[in-house]
Amino acid sequence: MIALGLDDLDDLEPLWLQLHAHHQAVAPHLAPYVDDATSWGERRAHYVDALSRGGFLLGGRDADGRLVAYALVGITSERPNAWSDTWEVGDAIAELETLLVLPELRGSGVGTRLLDAVDAELDQRGIEDMLIGAVASNGDAIRLYERRGFVPAWVYMTRFGARVRRGTSPSG
Repeated sequence: MIALGLDDLDDLEPLWLQLHAHHQAVAPHLAPYVDDATSWGERRAHYVDALSRGGFLLGGRDADGRLVAYALVGITSERPNAWSDTWEVGDAIAELETLLVLPELRGSGVGTRLLDAVDAELDQRGIEDMLIGAVASNGDAIRLYERRGFVPAWVYMTRFGARVRRGTSPSG
């Protein structure tokens, strides 16, 4: 795995858009989704912010130099934070903002190697605490994270107005 930075962000767009499509496929009941241009624009801005606050970006390339996987990790060092009022946490908490492996390589160990590299970077920084979010119906991702020792601790539920107005809300 290799370190990437702000100059590499535009290389992430086609991979992110595959994940955006994957989210729609595993959770069609959560529609409506934003279009690809909006999705990437918002995600890219989020990545710039995370990297500017001390986060890091790692990637994996194939033999041809094509980017096939990446992980972006944000770091929060502010106290209090969303977790410190309930759990004992360190001075810094990492959040895996995105872990993405191209569909044709999923299940091949690339995601595990990427997570190993993330853990190594966090160890080097002295950060023990990490959060990971996943779309609730993305069972493959959740199982990967559970194998790595992650356990559910908090559930976000949504009631987005666009879904309610369109009558597509899962709850009716």
